[in-house]
Amino acid sequence: MTKKEYQEEILELKSEDDKKIFTQKHYFHGLPLVFENRENEYYYFRKKIADNFKIDFYEVLIVGSSKFGFSPYKLTDFSLNSDIDVVIFNEKLFDIYFELISEYQYKIKKQIIRLSSAQSKEYLKFIKYFIRGWMRPDLLPQNTTEFKEIRQNWDDFFLSISYSKSQVGNYKVKAGLFKNQSFAEKYYRFSIEEITYKLKNI
Repeated sequence: MTKKEYQEEILELKSEDDKKIFTQKHYFHGLPLVFENRENEYYYFRKKIADNFKIDFYEVLIVGSSKFGFSPYKLTDFSLNSDIDVVIFNEKLFDIYFELISEYQYKIKKQIIRLSSAQSKEYLKFIKYFIRGWMRPDLLPQNTTEFKEIRQNWDDFFLSISYSKSQVGNYKVKAGLFKNQSFAEKYYRFSIEEITYKLKNI
């Protein structure tokens, strides 16, 4: 699919069912451009991530510009400077973070943990994603040892498969965790609405 075809198809979407099919077909189905003609290597790349988190390989996918060849939101081309965007779908893994965030929130309420204005702003940004079923480790609060370790372990793992250290090649690998694919579909369907608005107002 070319960038032009992508834009034209988005502008043709009418119903919520149309958007759901488009999201499933183009965001979560098919071989990413970065693994073009390398289907087996894509499997082993996904399996490497899945094994690390003790989940199934099909719960790991590549999205974004390395999937399409261009950013589906910004519409910029994929390049050697682009990141590989990975999404993970797993409810058990997500619930581990949910428990930690819930406990963290109670500590804030009891004033065991106090946030500065800057920390509050960052935490609110994290929560805005989290309540939509998306855990972004890069936005985890960094004022507790536990969260620092979680983020460090996450970053260390994905760095270990970046820059020619895995099948994906010489790119930085970044990842986020969705509660399940349904939440991911909802998130990307909303993005499609934003893209549609942008395309109609160029």
